[in-house]
Amino acid sequence: MDGTLAMIFAIVGLSDMVLNDCPTGCLAERPADRRLSFQASGVQFQDDWIGSELVLGYEYDRRFGPFQPLASVSFTEEGDVWIGAGVKWRYALGQSDFFVDGSFQPGLWARNDGPDLGGVLQFRSALGLGYAFTDQSAVVVSFDHRSNGDTQSVNPGLETLSIQYSLTLD
Repeated sequence: MDGTLAMIFAIVGLSDMVLNDCPTGCLAERPADRRLSFQASGVQFQDDWIGSELVLGYEYDRRFGPFQPLASVSFTEEGDVWIGAGVKWRYALGQSDFFVDGSFQPGLWARNDGPDLGGVLQFRSALGLGYAFTDQSAVVVSFDHRSNGDTQSVNPGLETLSIQYSLTLD
């Protein structure tokens, strides 16, 4: 996987912004629900499932147009750590409780016994399908890709398949 998820996130998120937010301010600041999320993932490296990862995420209490600031930290069973911050985009599917979810986060990778990803700077992009419960919690199944975006000569990338549970803090 290359930067495809990042490109999908950019195209869809910016299109949503133009269609739905620009009439009142493309990146105007608006209130949003603060959310805390817990995510369990299977980790894939070069077509092999190599272990698991736990992710803790926090979505801030504001958004800019359709984009909500997000910070995350993850830990693999190999002892690797990734920490990053970026933006999340969520789009409701009609009048249902289902939604599409995407994110893009630059971050720092600290390798222990895991694979060599070619450098400390790693970009993480995700795309998922979720369901919002009536208590404002949600569950999301997502796929993400992490790589250094060819900023280094070695750029093998890493993927995860995840299930995430988030709860609203407000």
